[in-house]
Order: sequence, then structure tokens, then C-alpha cells
Amino acid sequence: MVATRRRSRGVNVVQSVLALGGSIALVLNCELVHAMPGGRRGPSRQQLSRSALPSLQTIVGGSCGNGTGMRNRNGTAIGLSAPPITALITPEPVRHSCIPELPTDGCLVFELLFFIYLLMALIVQYINIYKTVWWFPYLHPAASSSLNFHLIDYHLAAFITIMLARRLVWTLISEASQTSATSVVRYTLVIVARLVLLTMCGWVLCWTLVNLFRNHSVLNLLFLGYPFGVYVPLCCFHQDNRIQPLPADCGFLLNDQLDTGTIRPKDFFTLLRESFREQFNNPTSIPAHTCPLSPDLIRNEVECLKIDFNKRIKEVLFNSLFSAYYVAFLPLCFVKSTQYYDMRWSCEHLIMVWVNAFVMLMSQLLPPRYRDLLHKSAAHLGKWQKMEHGSYSNTPQHIWSDTTIWPQGVLVRHNRCLYKAVGPYNVAVPSDVSHARFYFLFHKPLRMLNLLILIEGSMVLYQLYSLLRSEKWNHILSLALILFCNYYVLFKLLRDRIVLGKAYAYPLGTIGLKSH
Repeated sequence: MVATRRRSRGVNVVQSVLALGGSIALVLNCELVHAMPGGRRGPSRQQLSRSALPSLQTIVGGSCGNGTGMRNRNGTAIGLSAPPITALITPEPVRHSCIPELPTDGCLVFELLFFIYLLMALIVQYINIYKTVWWFPYLHPAASSSLNFHLIDYHLAAFITIMLARRLVWTLISEASQTSATSVVRYTLVIVARLVLLTMCGWVLCWTLVNLFRNHSVLNLLFLGYPFGVYVPLCCFHQDNRIQPLPADCGFLLNDQLDTGTIRPKDFFTLLRESFREQFNNPTSIPAHTCPLSPDLIRNEVECLKIDFNKRIKEVLFNSLFSAYYVAFLPLCFVKSTQYYDMRWSCEHLIMVWVNAFVMLMSQLLPPRYRDLLHKSAAHLGKWQKMEHGSYSNTPQHIWSDTTIWPQGVLVRHNRCLYKAVGPYNVAVPSDVSHARFYFLFHKPLRMLNLLILIEGSMVLYQLYSLLRSEKWNHILSLALILFCNYYVLFKLLRDRIVLGKAYAYPLGTIGLKSH
């Protein structure tokens, strides 16, 4: 009896195993036939029961707000998606270094030093042109002085001096107007002094122009106003005549433009008046960084800073070229044809004056606090790196959204291109070149300062090399005077570099750093 029961149980087990093997073989056969081209198709996967399988959407949970999802072989979406990227990865907070307050020259002090430097460079250029060899015994007639003073056009020298002093005069008037008048007598004295100063400058300018018109040809007189003729088409017509949208919280624009919300086209005289007004007005005050959390506010802040930065760069370029033109080039245009001068040395002097004026204006109009503001905005803006097609095919990709703060390393698609997030915060438009340029220039806070130090240091080294190899007295005198001014500029730049280098070198999360 026991043996019979054991045999029956063995038979049942064998039958069960055979039945299970037959089922598996049937399923495999159906799958193979379904996969073979031209063969008999078995039951499709959609006909199988899904009641025993859990829903993949239930496992993942929620719908994707960034455009991710699974696709079948035909390319159509199944409807299964991943949760939004902001729910999966939280971007790290941007931490800003707290830099100390570095001393800077006031507007009046800077304009005075800048005018003294340009006046010294003008005197040096006149020495290079009208020098004599008074020690040469065989000179006929013998020179009694080191310069040919009788060949110098004093009307031209006075005209150039007035043009170089225009910023200093306007700064004096602006500083006097901003002082509060405690009494009527003081207010009257300020008004009278401003009127006398402007009248005197205008009278000297008119007197020099009248004498220049009498003694020189029309072709030479055209060189007097050449910078203004170039400034008008380059700087007055750079704006687009179409109506442009205005950022909502831009603090650098006028109040009437903020009320309308657009920048309307302006006529020629309005653009000309505003452009010339920018040459005399002091730069706007540096705003405070608020660390906005909304992507739209971050992009608006960047747009406002781009507008303000472009205005400052335009002012730096025009004033540096203007100074070099009137200091080093205009005196050469009025030299008589019989007068000999060293053309190579005069051209070198022109380049040195332009480079030094450029660095001085850059260090004044772009102070450390302003560069730190640009760095903070670039840290919030972020950057996108364009990837090649076919790369990262197995990595989750998302559709770029302007309302999302994207963390570092995320892949997004925008305008049929694939981009990878580079910064810790990324709200920039991937296809906007100006955003990428803004991040490249300012995401490293010391990049612009290092560039200025490199330019000024190279100029100082070249002048020292030229001074060691110079044999003429006018070359030695001009290099010594110019180097005296360049040492002061280089000292300020190196001081800022040492202090800011230590301030930005603190690791994140230590004392003196603010997290936003």
C-alpha cells in the first residue's frame, strides 16, 4: 500500500512537470512565431491580461511636468512619465562671498587725476614733436632752448586742454550743485560760480576756434570734431527702432519707461541729447543684489545689468579713444610739413596713452563692488553646454521650461538641441548667446581684474624695457613721467587683487559667507 501511494505521487509530480514544460514551450513558441517575419502570429501582448501586473504609473507616481516619458516602438507616448525634476533633485543654494569695502577715488578726485595725466601726456607729445638739440655746437642758427616754442600753435594747445577738461569742469559743477544750500547767499554763490566757469570755458573755446579757422585749412579743421562725428552714428543709433519689451524690475531705466513697460523709438535729437548727457553725468549708483528666487526675476536682473554694463563699456571706450586722439594724434595733424619728428615714437606714445586711459576708466567705472554684483548675478543665471546629437541617449532628458531652476548636470532639449546644465543654478535660456557670454565673463569674480592687471603690467614692463634702452633725452623724460602715473594705477589694481583673492578664497560655508 505504501509503495503504491509513493508511485502514484511520483506520477502526479511528473505529470505536473510535463504540463508546466508544455505551457512554457507553448508560450515560447508563440513569442518566436510572433517575432518571425511572415510567420503565424500568436496572441499579442495587448490581448494578455494585465490584471495580475501592477501599473508602472503607480510605481513611478505622478505625471512628468518636464516632458519625460516612455515611448513604444512606433514612437508614440504610452503615457507613463517620471516625476518633475524639481521633485527629484533640489539645486544647491548659491553661496556668495562677502567682500570688504575697498577704498576708491571719488568722482572729483578721479577726474582731477585723470586730467593731470592727460595734460602730462600732452606736454610729453609736444616735447617729442618740437624738441631741439641745443647742445649741438654746429647747429645754425644755434638753439637757445630745448623746444622750438615759435613753432607751437598755442591756440590748438588751448583747444585741446579745454576738450580734455570737459569732464573735470562738469564734475565740479555737479558736485557744487549737489551740496545742500544752507542759506540764500551760499546758493547764490554756487549759481554765480557755475555760470562764471561755464562762461569762461565757452569763451576760451570760441576764441581758440576763431583763431584756428583763420590760420589753418578746412581739411585740418575737420580733425577737430572727428571724434564727435564718429560718436553720433556709433552710439546714437545702436538702439532698435522697434518697440522692445522692458524688464519689470529694471532699476537702471527711467520711470516713464517703467510705467509704459516698453522702450519706444526716439528721434534723432532725443538720442543725440541723451548720448551727450551720458558723457557728463556720473555713473549710476551700484544697486544691491537681492538674490531673487524666481527664474523670471533672475533673467530680468541680468538684462538690467547687461544694459548698464554696456553703457559703462561704451563710456570707457569712447573716453579713452577721445583722450588718446586729442592728446597724441591731433597735435601731429597740425605739424608743418617742414617739421621733422619721430613717427614711430609718436605712435607708441599714442598707444600707451590709450591703454592707460582705458585701464584707468575701467577701474573707476567698474569698481570691485560692481564686479561682485555681476558675479553674483552670473552665479544665479547659470550656463548651458550644447551637446552633440546622439550623445547621452540612455540618460533621462527633459524639455526646457522657463519656470524651472535646473540643477547641475541635467540634460534638457530646447529648439531641437540637447543642452547640459553647467552651473549650480541654471535659469538661462539655452539658445541665448548673451546669457552664455554674461556667465563666461562674470562667473569667475577675478577674471576682469586679472585682465586689467595683465594689460597694465605688460605696459609697465614694456615701458621699463624701453627706458633701459633709450638714448634720447625726450624718450627718457616721457617714459619717466608716464611711468609715474602707471605705478599708481598698477598699485591700486594689485591691492584689490590681493584683498579680493583672499576674500573669495574662503571655502563655502565659513564665516563671512552668505547663503541665499
